[in-house]
Amino acid sequence: MTGTVTEKIINEHIIEGKIAPGEEVALKIDQTLTQDATGTMAYLQFEAIGIPRVKTELSVSYVDHNTLQTDFKNPDDHRYLQSIARRYGLHFSRPGNGICHQLHLERFACPGKTLIGSDSHTPTAGGIGSFAIGAGGLDVAVAMTGMPYRIKYPTIVGINLTGKLPDWVSAKDVILEVLRRIDVKGGVGKVLEYFGPGVKTLSVPERATITNMGTETGATTSVFPSDEVTKAFMVAQECGDHWVPLEPDADAEYDEIIEINLSELEPLAALPHSPGKIKPVREIAGLEVQQVAIGSCTNSSLRDLKIAANILKGHTVADNLHLSINPGSRQVVEHLIESGEMRYLVAAGARILENACGPCIGMGGAPSSHAVSIRTFNRNFEGRSGTKDAQIFLVSPEVAAATAIKGVLTDPRDLNDYPPIEMPQQFIINDNMFIRPLPPEESASVEIVRGPNIKPLPDFPPLPGTLEGEVLIKVEDNITTDHIMPAGAKILPLRSNIPEISKYVFEAVDPGFPARALDKSGGFIIGGDNYGQGSSREHAALAPKYLGVNAVIVKSFARIHLANLINFGIVPLTFKDAADYESIALGDKLEVFIGDLRSDVKLRNLTKDKEIELTHSLSQLDAEILKIGGKLPWVKAKVAK
Repeated sequence: MTGTVTEKIINEHIIEGKIAPGEEVALKIDQTLTQDATGTMAYLQFEAIGIPRVKTELSVSYVDHNTLQTDFKNPDDHRYLQSIARRYGLHFSRPGNGICHQLHLERFACPGKTLIGSDSHTPTAGGIGSFAIGAGGLDVAVAMTGMPYRIKYPTIVGINLTGKLPDWVSAKDVILEVLRRIDVKGGVGKVLEYFGPGVKTLSVPERATITNMGTETGATTSVFPSDEVTKAFMVAQECGDHWVPLEPDADAEYDEIIEINLSELEPLAALPHSPGKIKPVREIAGLEVQQVAIGSCTNSSLRDLKIAANILKGHTVADNLHLSINPGSRQVVEHLIESGEMRYLVAAGARILENACGPCIGMGGAPSSHAVSIRTFNRNFEGRSGTKDAQIFLVSPEVAAATAIKGVLTDPRDLNDYPPIEMPQQFIINDNMFIRPLPPEESASVEIVRGPNIKPLPDFPPLPGTLEGEVLIKVEDNITTDHIMPAGAKILPLRSNIPEISKYVFEAVDPGFPARALDKSGGFIIGGDNYGQGSSREHAALAPKYLGVNAVIVKSFARIHLANLINFGIVPLTFKDAADYESIALGDKLEVFIGDLRSDVKLRNLTKDKEIELTHSLSQLDAEILKIGGKLPWVKAKVAK
């Protein structure tokens, strides 16, 4: 078969559907992953479906988000997750083992395999040649039953890399350059596939940095070829038996092509409060900084921490800031200890945090009031850090380390010679923090452990033909799932308790929303463009549904959130004429005639006595799922048959 890497993988896994951009296709899923912030709900849903054991080739339950144990809630969830893994045949990654995406890249990801994960940065595995997609937890639960995962067949954007990165410029600058060109919604409905001679100059961890943060463009996923560089990485990880070559054919055709000469790139930064707001570091250098953070699933690989350590060697972090580092895995830590480079970090004054997501999801590490925080993370949404008035900049490890030394935002090219680093020919392999699946004859008797914060799933009844209610909130463009359902140390531990977590919906935008929604017995959300960008967290749909939200009416949706709304029986509608957004106000009483959802929809604004035409992108199956009340009752009905 000739074609792009994307076409080869999709066409190998397609079960049904038309191979044409925008058409819905069903894909066989080889692997799944979850993390603990989304996983508890995903496994509650899997239990409710009633399948005795996962049917994928490999499913892994990681613990990396809710590792801050201020009371019983997080450790109770972790015990639940471990018992679920033992009962249903999953691998379990224990707390402290590392960040799911870094670990999956090291130990499980395979070229040519399909992977969906209940975390929006699952495309990290695209760096090794997997077709890896972030999804809501319910979609992952359904995939574990062996059912296919449905996507719109993507437009394939080829990103042709030529040249070689100069000293002091790294993979983070490549993806920041992509974001500079297409912004945070330029990838919607697309796969970003990297090709060209420049690919060979990038290691697998560097490629994974690029595919990880490609999520911020709104892309379905990002993918690199599997070549001799991939093979060398997998052999060094003792996974060489799973390597397969997978490259685009010479005559492969892309729907669009973006040209990037790596030799011409320079250090870049994303400015507050969007990953798509990009400027060269040299243009904003000199800004005083109060915090530097190196790590997250984007930049916590051994390569990234080696370069940071060698830049910091012999220096002390500036008096006006503090530096924190969260390594991506225990393997990374063991190598830094073995090489002595961990000593450089410690001697410089870095705070070495747990191998977990930590500050990236607001789980500790919040900056001080009005602080400027320079981070190697992938998101800088307002308030995500835990400090609403902090100014978060996203940069490479090179920029972060240089800034930590100088105390002001620094172009690392102003330092001395670029320090050489030496990567191991063979990685340290120690899988003792993974608990392997039990055989079926033993797993059937495992008892599921449930703490008191783990509440049953709410029931969601079928939809009526007409939806009625008030406009409960009206929001602007680029509303993120962090706006809708915040993260952080206070709220993340409530992920398994929908009644409690629903009290925080839109907390950063309108704290009165939950009480108003309950008082009005539900209603409608009105929004602008790219509604629901960011995290895959399905709670941004599940909690509003619990509060009685019937429909979300916007100018456009982000991909994962659109799917999550369908999954939980909230009707996702868009204005046929975007100008109609202006004619609806908070408190307006609306009637929406949805019928069978197989055609456009009529909205009547009773307050303004105005009729508005709405549309949607729902397939016939989406409509069926919505009408029955959501994906869980739909799947249960299928399994019962």
